[in-house]
Amino acid sequence: MPDAVVIGAGPNGLVAANVLADAGWSVEVLEAEEALGGAVRHDHGVDPDFTSDLFSAFYPLAAASPVLAALRLEEEGLVWSHAPQVLAHPLPDGRCAVLSRRLDETARSLEAFAPGDGRAWKELWRVWDTVRADILDALFTPFPPVRAGTRLALRLRAAGGLRLARTMVLPVRRLGEEEFSGEGGRLLLAGNALHADLAPEAAGSGGFGWIMSMLGQTYGFPVPVGGSGALTAALARRLTRRGGTVQCGQRVTEVVVREGRAVGVRTAGGRAVPARGAVLADVSAPALYGSLVAEEHLPRRLLDDLGRFQWDFATFKVDWALNGKVPWTCAEAADAGTVHLADGVDSLTRFASQIAMGRVPDEPFALFGQMTTADPSRSPRGTESAWAYTHVPQAVRGDAGDDGLTGAWDRREQEAFADRVEAQVERYAPGFRGLVRARRILAPPTLEGLDANLRGGAINGGTTALHQQLVFRPGPGTGRPETPVPRLYLASASAHPGGGVHGAPGANAARAALRHRRTAALSGVQNLLTRRDRRSRR
Repeated sequence: MPDAVVIGAGPNGLVAANVLADAGWSVEVLEAEEALGGAVRHDHGVDPDFTSDLFSAFYPLAAASPVLAALRLEEEGLVWSHAPQVLAHPLPDGRCAVLSRRLDETARSLEAFAPGDGRAWKELWRVWDTVRADILDALFTPFPPVRAGTRLALRLRAAGGLRLARTMVLPVRRLGEEEFSGEGGRLLLAGNALHADLAPEAAGSGGFGWIMSMLGQTYGFPVPVGGSGALTAALARRLTRRGGTVQCGQRVTEVVVREGRAVGVRTAGGRAVPARGAVLADVSAPALYGSLVAEEHLPRRLLDDLGRFQWDFATFKVDWALNGKVPWTCAEAADAGTVHLADGVDSLTRFASQIAMGRVPDEPFALFGQMTTADPSRSPRGTESAWAYTHVPQAVRGDAGDDGLTGAWDRREQEAFADRVEAQVERYAPGFRGLVRARRILAPPTLEGLDANLRGGAINGGTTALHQQLVFRPGPGTGRPETPVPRLYLASASAHPGGGVHGAPGANAARAALRHRRTAALSGVQNLLTRRDRRSRR
């Protein structure tokens, strides 16, 4: 009987298993799919000579994560690679905002939009550099982050205190307007905010856009050499070397609860897997509380809150094998691993508004990845392994374009919207379509079919909006990995701090399980000493 059973071999599940194994626990990981990794996988499905990431691709949060750093995955063969530039946001008029790991280069790019904007960017970075370590510690520990929060509060005095707190809750449109005279800096902040499901007018989008931009400035947007699955493989190798086991094709259908405690799981094949110490679930909160745990074991309030759980935007992704490099009108975009495609902040607002109204955007904001530019091993020399993803509504009520899209995402609708995404790329890179050797479409139902955690194509385990973050994630009064069922822990992106490949939800859940065992052992020792003391007095 293992000490712990982990449901799901995504990055959070594998991180949780590694943390427990490091503490001497025996661990068994059960994965529903036939492949490890959850949303961190690659394949050769677009073209045999091209490596394509199925889901996530660039990893600034992984590069910054103290959780992953502590696992020393480079000793397991993981190697990171960077594109010459982190990110570019070209405009139709030929201008281009560039985010570089070299601060002066980013500043020069923004200075070309408006005098003084380079200096303004450097000031945003100075504030970040002052509080960076404590923000990251606070971000990657359970809420409330007591020790990290105390250190951060002290740092905040030097960084402007309440002014920085105000910056963190500002809409990114307002933050950009306050900090920059030109459009370049505003575009970098707003485009990065829309890596999540935060509209330019959403409270907190300024803080998210600032953090993502500063992560890019400091750590870049690195990729694992050979494909995103190299990160998964390193986590799995490390776990195996420490005695943990991983089994694929084992879909868990029930968390077994006896006498009010989680004691193991049951699989779709009827196999019972007991757990001596804990069950950790790298699954979405709705899947855990709405399916795996019987309703009778959960508080009514939690179930009511679950009915209010909000998923993030659905995602639509297109992968390409290109016969040549992308012919960007703005030359600066050629060296960027990530390229944002939108005409300006107003276009981003229009895009987000269409999604909010349930309409498929007519001019989708595209995040475009140039994977061979970031890692030359991804495709033959002179070619490009590329992808773009954009967001669409979870529930489609209409089409803002002319294709009559309904959200059925049948073959016709997939092809029509993929053509719409390609048309957006073609506007900034005329001749792009002529380079396409092969393409693959991953519509929202396809993504969910490949990873059940990506409900309706949602990639962040739930909205990033303030009302479902911190103490509100996944529901009011939570914010920690412990669940109402003792010895059961939520270890997925539905838990604080949310989406992104950084391992924090998994590590937090594992540490909570370890704390519980230590506390129980201490309590047992104290009870034993008390009984002995009573006997000696007799």
